[in-house]
Order: sequence, then C-alpha cells, then structure tokens
Amino acid sequence: MNESICDGGYNEGGLLRFGVLAMMVGSAAPAAERAPAFYKDVLPILQNHCQECHRPGEIGPMPLLTYKEARPWAKAIREAVAKRQMPPWFADPHYGRFANDRRLPQAEIDTILAWADCGAPAGSAHDGPRPKVWTEGWTIGTPDAVFTMPQPFPVPAGGELSYQYIIVPTGLTADRWVQKVEIRPGDRAVVHHAVVYVRDPKSPWLRDHPAGRAFSLNAPEITRNDVLFTYTPGNQSDGWPEGMAKLIPAGSDLVFQMHYTPARKPSLDQTRIGVIYAKAPPRRRVLTLQLNSASFLIPPGHPNYQVHVWGTIPNDALLMSLYPHMHLRGKSFEFALTPPGGKREVLLKVNHYNFYWQLNYRLAEPIPLQAGSRLEALASFDNSKNNPRNPDPDVAVRYGEQSTDEMMIGFFDVAVDAKVDKFQFFERGALN
Repeated sequence: MNESICDGGYNEGGLLRFGVLAMMVGSAAPAAERAPAFYKDVLPILQNHCQECHRPGEIGPMPLLTYKEARPWAKAIREAVAKRQMPPWFADPHYGRFANDRRLPQAEIDTILAWADCGAPAGSAHDGPRPKVWTEGWTIGTPDAVFTMPQPFPVPAGGELSYQYIIVPTGLTADRWVQKVEIRPGDRAVVHHAVVYVRDPKSPWLRDHPAGRAFSLNAPEITRNDVLFTYTPGNQSDGWPEGMAKLIPAGSDLVFQMHYTPARKPSLDQTRIGVIYAKAPPRRRVLTLQLNSASFLIPPGHPNYQVHVWGTIPNDALLMSLYPHMHLRGKSFEFALTPPGGKREVLLKVNHYNFYWQLNYRLAEPIPLQAGSRLEALASFDNSKNNPRNPDPDVAVRYGEQSTDEMMIGFFDVAVDAKVDKFQFFERGALN
C-alpha cells in the first residue's frame, strides 16, 4: 500500500498531518487527503451496518459501539470486510434488488481497509456521530406485546432432541395486526431455529396437547396455520410496509416449534416473541407460503445434488420476500418466476449458501403475481468430503429434522387482500 495514505495520520490523540490517499485512484476516497479516523469515518459505518448485531446481548461475538471495543478487532474487521463476509449477505448481485441488502458500498469498504492499514487511528471523539440509541433486548424497538414460553426448557449437553412444541395462549379478545415481529431465544447457542405459528381458534391442530408445557410429536403433523415468524441465525426480525401486516385473530394461540441443538453443557432456553402492532387496519394481509420437497435422497459423496420444486400461484398476490432454508450440506439456492405466457426470470440466486447465516431477502419492490404464475425453487447440496461442514460424506442423506439430515424449503411471503385468509387464498381462482 502507498505509505503516504497513513503518513502522519491520527494516532490516538496525535496530530493530523495531511497525506494523499493514493491507493484510492479510480474509486471514491473515503476521507480525502488524510488517513481515515475511527470517530469521523468508521463509526458511522459501524452504526449503520454493524451495531445491530455487534452490541451487548446480540448475536455478534463482540460489541463495536466504541473505539475501545473496536480497536482490538481492526485486523479482523478488515479481513471480514475485504472478503465481503461481513455484513453477511449472499445474494448474487446480478439477480433481484432487495430492500435489506446488507452489502457495504465500495467507498465504505475502502474506508475500513485504509483505517485498519493505517494502524486504526482514533481521531477526535468530537468528530463522531452521537451514539445510536438501541432498545435494549430488541432490534424492532419496544414491543407492544411479548409472548414468552411459560417455562424454561432444559437442553441437555449432547445428543439430539426432537422438535419441541409449546402452545402459548395470546389472550387477545380482538383481532390484532402485526407490523413488526422479533424472536429472541433465551440461549442462541442451543436454538437451531424457532417457528412461531398462529393457531386460529377454529384450527384442530394439536388440540389434544396442553398449553404451556413442551411436548414432542411421534410423527410430524402438517398444518395450514400461518407462520407469524421464523427465527434462524441471521434472521431475527421482520416487518412489513405501512398498509401490510400479519394477522393474529382474536382467541388465537401461538405455537412455538423449537429445534434445539445441544451444546457442550446443559442449558435453559426460554424463547420469546415480541410484536409491534399496526396503527391502523392494513389494506393487505401478509401470508407465509413455501415450496418444499421431502422425497429426495442425496447419494454419498455427491458434490452437486439438485432438488427442483415448483408450484403455480392460485390467485393474484404480491410477492414480498424470499427465504431459502437448507442444512449443513446446502450449497446453493435459486428462486425463479415464470408468469403466464411469459419468460422465466431468476428472482434470487444464492451461490454460496451458509447454514450459519440464513437470511430472508426482502424485495425492494413487491412483484405482482398473476394467478397461474409458476414459482420454482432449485437447491443444490454438497455431500462430498470437500464440504468442510459435511457431518458425514459417506452416508446417503434424506429429509429430516436434525441438522445432520437435510431440508429443502423455499419460504416466501405474499400480500393479499386483508379479508383473505390462507385457506381462501388456496381456493384456486376463487378470488379473481
């Protein structure tokens, strides 16, 4: 690197002597004619892109709120940003535009690289922005209501657990529309995922099981109740634009489906879900749907086994988001859309699926779906020894609940008329 970039830069209280950012020729210089400093140049980037996770109590392994916290990690931050590993984002930029795109602009990447290469100078605290105010314990802000597992669940050290179900009555006496939602595990280290369903008062699903106590099922029971939200690493909260929301009907229960992966020591988990209600009844109701396959068999050692599923949209809707889900052998995932009489268009392509960062990709602009449109999902799996996360490349792999099994699910959210529920939406042609 050109030494003039750092020549005389800030050094924890030292004076600034101007240098030239010669390495930035042909790109936007992050801080013209001087070395980037933490408070003036780097802290705004951390506030806007990193602190949501990198603060006490959140998923990030270390807080990055202050210079004292960030300085020891300067080289690690540089490496993660240079390789585009952080912030985590896996969508191929050639397909689709997404409202929650986490990628850093190149100018901000250059700023962080130059800052780290110059010795991570602090600069003057007076040049920095005000500390960002976060709601402690939540990323969506202060919830209007919080629903919690009534009892902590004991997760043993080692072994495998079947899915645990906990029925939590809402006590709602009137319909409530949810604008934002967030799931907070009690112990993230042992929660592989948490799906919270809205069980309508008329639904017979799991009615022979008591509320408030965890139980498992001898065999999976398929439900058509809507999903309020799904938590996976990297996907902790969601929200919808004004005029769109999820519905919790009066008298509903929330059903927590918990997948625990025991760690090295016993643990207690008491997961909770927080919601912020819409200020007014919405025009559209958001429904969570899915494309999935449970009939595949991945051969031992196969480096690129593909599973393809598709379905046709029964009624007009707006496509809001796309969320691929696989396990440790997941390699890539693609969503594509073919409207009636139209051409196939790739909506999302994840070339390097990461089991430890499962993201929901929210479309920058909702896509109108005509009834009869074909939506498809294509997943590939790497069951070879070249996959460092592969639990065992010598076995054939089927669909299953455990992380050592596999799943192929393409979740997607659609927005429909607020008066339409999930059952009505699947009555093909009834709404058009």
